[in-house]
Amino acid sequence: MSNAGEDGVKPAGGGKPLGAPRGKRPRIRVSCVDQLGTCRCHHGHKPGDVFDFDRDRGKMCAMACHVGFPYIDILRYGGSVPGNEPGTAKFCCPEVDTLNVWLAEIVDE
Repeated sequence: MSNAGEDGVKPAGGGKPLGAPRGKRPRIRVSCVDQLGTCRCHHGHKPGDVFDFDRDRGKMCAMACHVGFPYIDILRYGGSVPGNEPGTAKFCCPEVDTLNVWLAEIVDE
């Protein structure tokens, strides 16, 4: 015997239908603000590059996105990152010879 509905999809835990809308998440802007290493970025990023995390994520280096994601998630869900201004988080790419410094910040619309 199955708990699946007529469409064959089980509701999640508390009986809410799958795909229930989440609250609106704030937009996040990610900017390359500095470079500490001596080599060019293999992905071509340089200080001054700016991306909308939701729309332009595919244009960003996957390694930088991977490192930045936990910080961006913290900002999106109302947290703060120690040592950073409220609504912001700085992080570095993991490429030791490049070390681009990125700033993630909530964008007020």
